[in-house]
Amino acid sequence: MNDEQLLRYSRHILVDEIGIEAQQRFLDAHAIVIGAGGLGSPAAMYLAASGVGTLTLVDDDTVDLTNLQRQIMHDTGSLGRRKVESGRDAIARLNPDVKVNPVAERIDDAWLDRTLPGATVVLDCTDNFATRHAINRACVAHGVPLVSGAALRFDGQIITFDFRDDASPCYACVFPEDQPFEEVACSTMGVFAPTVGIIGAMQAAEALRVIGAIGKPLVGRLMMLDSLRMEWNTMRVGRQPDCPVCGGAHRGHDAHQ
Repeated sequence: MNDEQLLRYSRHILVDEIGIEAQQRFLDAHAIVIGAGGLGSPAAMYLAASGVGTLTLVDDDTVDLTNLQRQIMHDTGSLGRRKVESGRDAIARLNPDVKVNPVAERIDDAWLDRTLPGATVVLDCTDNFATRHAINRACVAHGVPLVSGAALRFDGQIITFDFRDDASPCYACVFPEDQPFEEVACSTMGVFAPTVGIIGAMQAAEALRVIGAIGKPLVGRLMMLDSLRMEWNTMRVGRQPDCPVCGGAHRGHDAHQ
């Protein structure tokens, strides 16, 4: 860490639980943020501000006027641009030391299998059920911690899965892929702008706690927010032994042996 970095991150370093050691882990980390919209915007910006050294920003969409009510990484000048390019430029203005890999494509299993082995943590900031399950399967297979967030109307939720811990459930344990599920989107249901900001910022906090090995991340705890009443509820969830994704004997790097 050079003198400029010591000054830039001094307010982190002053916190006993973080200090130089965890801040260095942030600088050395590679976080993959999948989705550069309402959740991904605050998540990516806080990770960049905190000094996460490499961010891979994934989104195949372009910036639309309806996005600007909540997607704070983009502005009016970004209209029509790829979200990942707009996000890369916003992060560069905030912290030019952060390396941003913009990926303007819809990811698939092959991309995940190719990219996740080099990642420290993955943040699922998508709004697509099938994509969420694909991300989860890849994170389980490669033993990469996953921070999952979601928001719609006044409701938000967040949970962390750490596949380095054999007791950790996975996304499919909590939301089975074969259960009836109605895909709903904020384009039809709407969303309260600060709700995505709260959940996205918490995703960044969870990712930093995982990277820095500080505190107790939300592993096995699903937190649900009602931002109309500003009330939180926490549900404890466990790993399901019959889960088709993580319930078998092989997890993490063992899946490829």
